[in-house]
Amino acid sequence: MSQLAQQSNSRKRKKNIVLACLAGGVVLGVGAAVTLAAWNDDVFTQGTFTAGTFNVQGSTDVGTTWVEADTAGTAATLAFTLGGATLSTLSPGDTAYAPFALHTATGTTNGADISLPTVTGDGGTILPNLTYTLVETTSATCDAAAVSGATTTIVPAGTAITGGATNSTVFSLDPATTAAPGAPVYLCYAVTAGAGLGQGQTGTVTWDFHATSNSTTS
Repeated sequence: MSQLAQQSNSRKRKKNIVLACLAGGVVLGVGAAVTLAAWNDDVFTQGTFTAGTFNVQGSTDVGTTWVEADTAGTAATLAFTLGGATLSTLSPGDTAYAPFALHTATGTTNGADISLPTVTGDGGTILPNLTYTLVETTSATCDAAAVSGATTTIVPAGTAITGGATNSTVFSLDPATTAAPGAPVYLCYAVTAGAGLGQGQTGTVTWDFHATSNSTTS
C-alpha cells in the first residue's frame, strides 16, 4: 500500500472515531436531560386572609334594645329616674339614676377596651351645679343600692358633671360569636344636684365611650 493510501485510510479511521464520539455524546446528552427532568418537582403554598369585624353597641333600657349611637348627634338618651319614677325635674340634694350597658355586637371577632376620653356639656346653666358618679354593676339594676354595692368605680362620686374623662381603659368587653353578642357590661350613673341649683336651669351633657379592639378573639 502506498504511503498516500495509508495516510488516507488513517484520516478515515480518525474521522470515524470522532463521529462515533460525537454520536455517543449526543446519545449521552439526551439521556442526561431525561434523567434530570425525572428529578424535578414542585410544591405550591397559598394563604387566604380575612379581616375580623368590630362593633360595639349601647343600651339605655337594661339590654332590651341595643343601638349604635356612634356619633354625638345620635347619642343614646339616658333614662334617669328619681325615687323610682321617671325624672322630670331636680331639686337641690336630689340624686337621679340611669342605667347603661355596652356589648360587642353579634359577629364581632375581637374584644374591646373601653375608655372615656371626652365628656362635653352644651354650656347649660344647670351643669355647674351637678356632680356625678359612674360605676360598673353586676346586673342591669341601677339605684342607690347598686351604686353603693358596686365593686368597680369608673368615675368617683362628687365629680363635676363634665369631668371624669380618661384616655386609659376603664373596662373591657368580651368578643361576640357569629350567633350571639358578647356579654354585656352594666353601668350605673348617679347624678346629684348641688345646693346652688337655680330654678329653671337646664343643660345637656354627652359622654363618649371610646372602644378600641384588643387581642382577645372569639
